[in-house]
Amino acid sequence: MTTSGRGGRDRRPGERGDLLDPRCPTRRLLDRIGTKWTSMTVKVLAEEAPGELRFAELRRRVPGISQKMLSVTLQSLARDGLVARRVEPTVPPAVHYRLTVLGLSLEGPLSVLREWAETHMSEIDRNNRLADEPPPD
Repeated sequence: MTTSGRGGRDRRPGERGDLLDPRCPTRRLLDRIGTKWTSMTVKVLAEEAPGELRFAELRRRVPGISQKMLSVTLQSLARDGLVARRVEPTVPPAVHYRLTVLGLSLEGPLSVLREWAETHMSEIDRNNRLADEPPPD
């Protein structure tokens, strides 16, 4: 499989993409891993690593996430190979999740982004308040 690079040329699998190219698959990946739910889910699973968490426990530890959104997030992470899913054949089935090595490698960059957001949130809030003020006459 090839992906289209800058100028429409094809690039080989494993070759770096060009984020500025609208056809670059990196954009879709960033859309998936750049959500708040992904960041929180990866954080909670990283705190448990190398252990596993059941779905209900994950939902308890990710404040505000709905059952459907957690399910969608976990399916996406599993499809990308970032999360491993293990099902125990019980009634009802017990489903366990853990980060893969690839998923653990994502925790570092996401934690840096979370830390940046926490550090700069008051400045961002202040800038938003200033932008929302009516202009002086």
